[in-house]
Amino acid sequence: MRMTFRWYGEGNDSVSLEQIKQIPGVEGLVWALHHRAAGEVWTEEEVMDVKKQADAHGFHLDVVESINVHEDIKLGLPSRDAYIENYKTSLRNVAKVGAKVVCFNFMPVFDWTRTDLFKEMEDGSTALFYEKAKVDQMNPYDLIEQTTTSGFTMPGWEPERLKTIEQSFDAYKQVDEEALWENLGYFLAEVLPVAEEEGIKMAIHPDDPPWSVFNLPRIITGEKAIERYLSISDSPAHCLTLCSGSLGANPENDVPTMIRRFHDRIAFAHIRNVRIYENGDFIETSHRSKDGSVPIDDVVKAYHENGFTGYARPDHGRHLWNEQCRPGYGLYDRALGIMHLWGLWDAYELVKRKEEANAHVAHS
Repeated sequence: MRMTFRWYGEGNDSVSLEQIKQIPGVEGLVWALHHRAAGEVWTEEEVMDVKKQADAHGFHLDVVESINVHEDIKLGLPSRDAYIENYKTSLRNVAKVGAKVVCFNFMPVFDWTRTDLFKEMEDGSTALFYEKAKVDQMNPYDLIEQTTTSGFTMPGWEPERLKTIEQSFDAYKQVDEEALWENLGYFLAEVLPVAEEEGIKMAIHPDDPPWSVFNLPRIITGEKAIERYLSISDSPAHCLTLCSGSLGANPENDVPTMIRRFHDRIAFAHIRNVRIYENGDFIETSHRSKDGSVPIDDVVKAYHENGFTGYARPDHGRHLWNEQCRPGYGLYDRALGIMHLWGLWDAYELVKRKEEANAHVAHS
């Protein structure tokens, strides 16, 4: 397991590279050009600037999250071909700074959905919260205001997307799940050969939450969907980002089982916990299994027993000790999460070594 940390860039992140450097075991940054709108080319000059910053602190840039997919590609519009060509150019340019994995998603209009960015928990910390009844009843435009409260641009809720959100909703009235699958297949047929040529794994992220929101189609929602997705191509570039929090929001999803089944196609692991309530609400918690509904101990065990050598990050975290940060992306709880994940990994390593030593003695 190769530990990474998501970083939004100088001037767009409350966490500094100096601080990330002090978290044990973190070797790389999960990065993106967040000022670039979906569909725009990431230039070689811009990606080289990020590399200079990473190099100064000894980090690699192996994992990109995300080169956003333009809405016209998801909608299957004639204009998609031009945006796909731009995407290919961006892939070639990030390869020049060592990118090995590009995490992306195919969620319509926006990415994740939450109703409260700072829901207070029993211990006084706050976390991202999803209230099912509110989402079921509310107008999606009512969520827009909350995305600007932190002072940071929010992934999946970038200003350029919000300007056209009404038109985007109208456009998806003609796109159902099967059409979205077809448009995803078209996109992959175009970009996978370039990714394979550049040594990049295209790792799709599950939908968050893993069900339809605001009547928009969502397709990467569980084990059967992942099976269908991976069957699209046998290219070594065709891979998966397995997010235990996104998939784990649905109690029907057995995340450890999915890891054991698809481990050889998982290029990037997002490891986080959520607590699910009986009414369908969920809140993001610490990484400890007992604090949420996802068995993080078994999640890490599944990766360990299958010899996972891919990239991982702690994903979201709570907001602790009055930290002023991007919602879900503070320093403290993600650093605590990393240490919990390393603790589990080291414990499984110790057990493995003892079993191997005992087997050696028995054989002798």
